[in-house]
Amino acid sequence: MSLWTPGGEVPVERNRPQPEPGPPPGASEMVGGPDLEDLSPEERAQAEAFIAQMAEAQRQIAATPAAQLVANHVMGFYELAAIKLGQQPPMLADAQVAIDAMAAVMDAVGDQLGEDAPALRQALTNLQMAFVQLQREGGDSAGDEAPTA
Repeated sequence: MSLWTPGGEVPVERNRPQPEPGPPPGASEMVGGPDLEDLSPEERAQAEAFIAQMAEAQRQIAATPAAQLVANHVMGFYELAAIKLGQQPPMLADAQVAIDAMAAVMDAVGDQLGEDAPALRQALTNLQMAFVQLQREGGDSAGDEAPTA
């Protein structure tokens, strides 16, 4: 099995043991990091603290299942659409972009989102119904079509 990346196909071994997460790399171990030698001691300490925080954030992301992270992003689309629909007047064109993005992700990977999928599908349906209702009530112009999917 292989994984497509912008640099080409990369072979992927299934059931390969995952490495144990280690301590976050220091500034000297980060590829492409800043040249800390040019900084004052205070600036260097701040930079190293920031680098350590970023490494910890990356470690946490790597340790979190992708389905959980994708579901979180789908909820971001939901929240964006709800905010746009809640404006006076509703911002239907902007809401439609968020609703269509949510629908596209759900169509593409919704079945892989596990126990979150049914709630996300219901949330999408609710947004689509609210959109249509607000469009009928005469919100801003978002075209003549309801959101897709």
